[in-house]
Amino acid sequence: MPRLALYTFGVLTSPLANPAPLTREFYDIGEAVYRKIGRHPGYLAHADTADGARGVLFEADWGAWGEFAVPSWYAKGRTPETTALAATLSLWTDPRSAFHAVYTGLHREALTRRDDWFERTGHPNYVFWWVSDGVIPTWQDGVSRLEHLHGHGSAPYAFTFRDSFAPDGTPARIKGVGPQD
Repeated sequence: MPRLALYTFGVLTSPLANPAPLTREFYDIGEAVYRKIGRHPGYLAHADTADGARGVLFEADWGAWGEFAVPSWYAKGRTPETTALAATLSLWTDPRSAFHAVYTGLHREALTRRDDWFERTGHPNYVFWWVSDGVIPTWQDGVSRLEHLHGHGSAPYAFTFRDSFAPDGTPARIKGVGPQD
């Protein structure tokens, strides 16, 4: 059965290593959000470092999720002291489950604070695509799909909640999201 891959990417207003209160708030709520989403119906897995290291992205061993990668428009640092980004890569059973996890509860509360933590880049901040059962998407897959979405809009190759597609490539709608037929 196909599974839904989700890659998210945002450029932070300050480096992750910054000890300022806003950075600490982002870390604190991020940990709680991850725990909550990890128990959400429809959630299957997310990229995590093989050794559980926190705060190291580019140098970490991500195992089957591949080498950490970022979109071409990311122009900030790549060291633990200068990295200013937040990225996730996860697997879901379906778009509705992912939508519910993102737009309810603690994650929804965090979204109301996104302007405190993230720069507005003019680029999409998430992308979906379907993968075959047993396939683990890589960070590079996520980057490629996000860049494709930015350059070409939603398609079966890379899509959003608003303009989604079924595993067979036909347009699909999530009830209550986007234009309805």
